[in-house]
Amino acid sequence: MVDVFTVNGDNNLMETSSRFITIEGAEGVGKSTCIAVVESWLEGQGLSYVSTREPGGTPLGEKLRALLLDPASGTIDPLAELMMMFASRAQHVSEVIKPALALGQWVVCDRFTDSTYAYQGGGRGLSMEVIRQIEQVALQGFTPDLTLVLDLPVDDGLERVANRGERDRFEREERVFFERVRNAFMQRAAWGDHYRVIDASGTEKVVGSRVRRTLKEFLGSVD
Repeated sequence: MVDVFTVNGDNNLMETSSRFITIEGAEGVGKSTCIAVVESWLEGQGLSYVSTREPGGTPLGEKLRALLLDPASGTIDPLAELMMMFASRAQHVSEVIKPALALGQWVVCDRFTDSTYAYQGGGRGLSMEVIRQIEQVALQGFTPDLTLVLDLPVDDGLERVANRGERDRFEREERVFFERVRNAFMQRAAWGDHYRVIDASGTEKVVGSRVRRTLKEFLGSVD
């Protein structure tokens, strides 16, 4: 069976040194590239980390991910979609994220709860208050230490997606859906000090430099 997360570094860090970093953004913003930059930066600092993703990250989560992304799944009721996301997330936090943090490892996650507010809330139009209530039940106040929100004009992101080949169930949504998603991310990013919005336009080198600068500033703020 293919591993659903990767581990790098040693396990000798003190528990208090661990941090939970999430990477967020709409389609085509370059999350994979950003995650590679974060991983490289952590390695350069000699920090142990776990890299994972949502939906997914556990055997149960990966099965739910396959259903959620498969176009053959057809139209999934928005509330059912929401519950599937949080079922995957609750298992992920319990099985992977919290145990890694307890070992002193940093955790880098491709998407987390902000994506639910953006996609199921902004995109699907579900009540943000309903999402908040389910979040509280599922996560009991557990939140990231740092959230990098990659931002890019919708048309630019969709052009990148079109160049990747076959699109998944979410990537097939209309442009207006992604405008709502982007707006929801920006609204979320204005809520807390742990958010950092990264301009995802430009070359990979330019965006990578922005990410590394943000990480350096963040590490300085938590030491």
